[in-house]
Amino acid sequence: MEQNSNMSQVVIDTINTIFSNLFKSIDNNLFKVLDDLTFINSNILNDKYFGKIFGTTSTNGILLIANALLIGYILYYSTKYLSSNFTFSKIEKPTQFIFKLIIYGIAMNSSFFIIGQILDINSYISSAIRSIGEDLFKQNICFSRLIESINSNLKIAENLNVFSVDGLIKGTTTISLVNLVTIYALRYVTIKILVLISPFAILSLSMENTSMFFKLWLRNLLSMLFIQIIVSIVLLILFSVDYNSNDLMVKFIYVGGIYSLIRANSFVKEFMMGAGISTNVQGNIGLVKGR
Repeated sequence: MEQNSNMSQVVIDTINTIFSNLFKSIDNNLFKVLDDLTFINSNILNDKYFGKIFGTTSTNGILLIANALLIGYILYYSTKYLSSNFTFSKIEKPTQFIFKLIIYGIAMNSSFFIIGQILDINSYISSAIRSIGEDLFKQNICFSRLIESINSNLKIAENLNVFSVDGLIKGTTTISLVNLVTIYALRYVTIKILVLISPFAILSLSMENTSMFFKLWLRNLLSMLFIQIIVSIVLLILFSVDYNSNDLMVKFIYVGGIYSLIRANSFVKEFMMGAGISTNVQGNIGLVKGR
């Protein structure tokens, strides 16, 4: 009987050791990546290959295709204008069309710079929110610092027992944060895709029947960027909690904070009328879409 009890204890200790090492590895490596994926600015556009794909001038990369499409717009309008003389259909005045094409053509070829400024403005806003917490709490407001503070004060990583409430909380939050990394990695890639198609989105404003594409593109871009501001606010709230207390409620507040970070995408989707990354708490990830 005693031998069976010792064997069971060995198995439990082994399981606890495995999970403890796993959680420590995630804590030490994953959260810095999460910070880099979440808090972005125009630096994500500085990749030399990304710049070449987008186009360094109007004669290469995506910009070359967009400028070719601009010529296609001119040919389409010319054909439509000539046919209107026979069909007597209403059509936009040539001077108005040319003016719009010049303005949007310049904006299209400057889209790399414009998007970079939008990313920086969004980064400044989120940084300003986090700087409030840095002044109040005298520490960096980020994921890596948050997990250090929680682990050191709540002591849920020391002598971890996965079969206890603390172990359950630690396991739940760690898995949720791994899910969070996946979600924000998808957001990171989505923003880069939206940047790449920005010349086409801007050019679509040249004609009324294609302008809807720009509205969908802009709504999705803003929703992706707005998530960064929501995350900054949630982190500010999480850092305001007194984790020195060993109260169970404090631990569940932490779990609630992580849950709210996962659900931030859903909040933004509703706020932006359906634009954003569709996710649920189990981590199923949908496509970027807009109604």
